[in-house]
Amino acid sequence: MHPIQRYLKSRLFVHCFHYQKNLYRSETTMTVRDALNLALDEELAKDEKVFIMGEEVAQYDGAYKVTKGLWKKYGDKRLIDTPITEAGFCGIAIGAALGGLKPICEFMTYNFSMQAIDRVVNGAAKSLYMSAGRYSVPIVFRGPNGNGKGLAAQHSQCFAAWYMHVPGLKVMSPCTCEDYRGSLKAAVRDPDPVVILESELLYNVKFPLTNEALDANFTIPIGKAKIEKTGKHITLISHGQATLYTIKAAEMLAGEGIEAEVINLRSLRPLDWDTVFKSIEKTHKLMTVELGWPRCGVGAEIVATIMENPVFFQLDAPAVRCTGVDVPMPYSEKIEHDCTPKETHIVEFAKKVCGTSI
Repeated sequence: MHPIQRYLKSRLFVHCFHYQKNLYRSETTMTVRDALNLALDEELAKDEKVFIMGEEVAQYDGAYKVTKGLWKKYGDKRLIDTPITEAGFCGIAIGAALGGLKPICEFMTYNFSMQAIDRVVNGAAKSLYMSAGRYSVPIVFRGPNGNGKGLAAQHSQCFAAWYMHVPGLKVMSPCTCEDYRGSLKAAVRDPDPVVILESELLYNVKFPLTNEALDANFTIPIGKAKIEKTGKHITLISHGQATLYTIKAAEMLAGEGIEAEVINLRSLRPLDWDTVFKSIEKTHKLMTVELGWPRCGVGAEIVATIMENPVFFQLDAPAVRCTGVDVPMPYSEKIEHDCTPKETHIVEFAKKVCGTSI
């Protein structure tokens, strides 16, 4: 097993798995990959207008095996392998959505979505507005976002802030199996274009699922965050894979007498400001955690919005952002590991915010 994989399995994700298991008190576990596969299977069966398009999604079962078995079950019309041309197949998918179908467009990585950025922003996101509400674009864009393992600078960027910036898009950044399953099903059923930012490093991680989450009609409301851990001394806001490091950090802080409240955003656009504001009113301290770059990031938007609202006066200390390092991602996996926040970094930052005022 690779050292990075060993770290993820033994130190962080296994710990978070047990945390979630105690939280849900459920013996049903599933990998993120299987949770996505099951959700796709159910939505394909539920609505004949739904189809999947992307590189290697059909006969090869998907680059990450998320679509495993679906081509054999549903055939060539529902799962379509495309050439390596994101601008091309993304444009075709948007045209299909305008024509009344419900495409799920898979990017092998969101780094490659830059090849289709004009289609996503100027095609999918703006059509409803520019047609005066006549033409909606019910399309889902999904695939892994951010760093993998040793993929170097051009394959490891987090595009959460990029897509969060665009009006007309809805943007999801799930963490647990429940998040992934509920986000995907909600996105497929939504009339607007939805971007789902996944994590390659989470695909093989297991989480428990409640009976409610396993229901075929289970969805997560787009725009609704989840409080993963309650606390009274500091609010920690995160999304995606970074949420697991944040939960671990909160448990470490608890051992030092600091009770942190952890908010798993799940949805970045729209963002659940109500949950964020109420938490700040309780804890009076705020820190954001993300794996992306610091400049114009998700945390920057949250802090700026707090500054512009009355809840700012509830803060007893300046808000702090804990982010990835402001450099292109190194190819070396050992250096890569240190370029994004881990639980030790989060603990260090949080203790500085809290100081001695708890």
